[in-house]
Amino acid sequence: MAQFFKEKPNKSKQLSAKLTLDVTQLDHLGAGIAQHQGKIVFIAGALPGERATVQLIEQKKSYAKAKLIHIASPVKSRVLPTCPHYSQCGGCDLQHMDTQAQREYKQTALVDLMSKLSSSEKIGADKMAKPLVGEGWHYRRRARLATLLDKRTQRLQLGFRAANSSNIVEINQCPVLATSLSELITPLAANLNQLKAKASLGHVELTQAENGHFVVLRVTKSLPNSDVKWLSGFAQKHQLTLLLQDDAGELTQLYSPLSSDKDAALLPFYPLANNTVNCYFSPGNFVQVNGEMNQAMVDQAIDWLSPQPGERILDLFCGVGNFSLPLAKKAADVIGVEGVPDMVEQARQNACDNQLSNVTFYHADLSADLSDQAWLGKIDKLLLDPARAGAYESLQWLHKMQPKKVVYVSCNPASLARDSSVLLDNGYRIAQVGLVDMFPQTHHIEAMVLFELAK
Repeated sequence: MAQFFKEKPNKSKQLSAKLTLDVTQLDHLGAGIAQHQGKIVFIAGALPGERATVQLIEQKKSYAKAKLIHIASPVKSRVLPTCPHYSQCGGCDLQHMDTQAQREYKQTALVDLMSKLSSSEKIGADKMAKPLVGEGWHYRRRARLATLLDKRTQRLQLGFRAANSSNIVEINQCPVLATSLSELITPLAANLNQLKAKASLGHVELTQAENGHFVVLRVTKSLPNSDVKWLSGFAQKHQLTLLLQDDAGELTQLYSPLSSDKDAALLPFYPLANNTVNCYFSPGNFVQVNGEMNQAMVDQAIDWLSPQPGERILDLFCGVGNFSLPLAKKAADVIGVEGVPDMVEQARQNACDNQLSNVTFYHADLSADLSDQAWLGKIDKLLLDPARAGAYESLQWLHKMQPKKVVYVSCNPASLARDSSVLLDNGYRIAQVGLVDMFPQTHHIEAMVLFELAK
């Protein structure tokens, strides 16, 4: 949704008089930026080139935040949001901007960021990779929905969190979800409301995988047999795998249309490397929600790293093997390291299922002292795919690794900026920068950067 700032309840606090401001650009969170009395004013929902009527709702020494009241002169890139829940739901914040304009904004923000980092070498067109883009809608193959039981009506609400709030916005569709998952929301909510123990339900996880649809219901207490039977019937009717997850994280399968002698086949999976690798994962494991962009991203990483037989390639923050397995398919010797033990075990199983003997997975806290790790040493190439916190601690060991090439996959421009400085200070140069439009209709920027050791 467009994140219109709401005033906190405070009887002594008054809104400013209405102001008319000219919006000049967007900030890194997708809010419009204007100037007023020497201060920067952030206006969520406003676009560059627009004249906006606003009210200031928060003032600091050097900036202010404003609530958008009216757009007097909308720009061509402004569109009517597709989602009927957009004004309340906190999932999207750029649906009021057409998809192409969103990508141009993200590309500009990424170029500006990387240019500021490397003052000695401007990030020109020769260093910019073609943006990886796909479908702007129905791209999410996974989502977690929250539940809330209305104590007055005893009705269970199913939806997403509201913007800047813990409140739940009840939804009946989601246009960024895969169509089959979006269409499941209404019948699922109706069936959950038929349960006797609906007060024991927590979040609901929906997943579209290559081998079907998976629904995980978080339960705080054991469900009565009648509820289990009801849910099993629902899963059978819709031909989906339905599992219950308890407080300890243990999973109980109620129904699955899948049948196989291999346990892995009962897990969701997605294909990689031109369908030559299957990457299985468990509920709770991290996987990229945009399958199309993930495949494009993996292909680009392989192209940039150009793995050769006999090379030693290190994949830090490897998850269940999203990059490690396709890299190993290219005959390189691959080492994957991950901080979540369950994901390490799944990655090892994935290597076995894909008959890849040239990839080894290790568990390690990548923010800790790595000096005693057996895998730490000279490598040819390095891939980093950290969470939002980045890879700063891991990069302190560059002097031991000395890779010729580094591919950094980032979901947070701030940590990318910080970590890129470490690489530049250690003799690397920026060879390629690429936008990955992983999350259309939101301000989130996914990026890939190729660093090469300067000769």
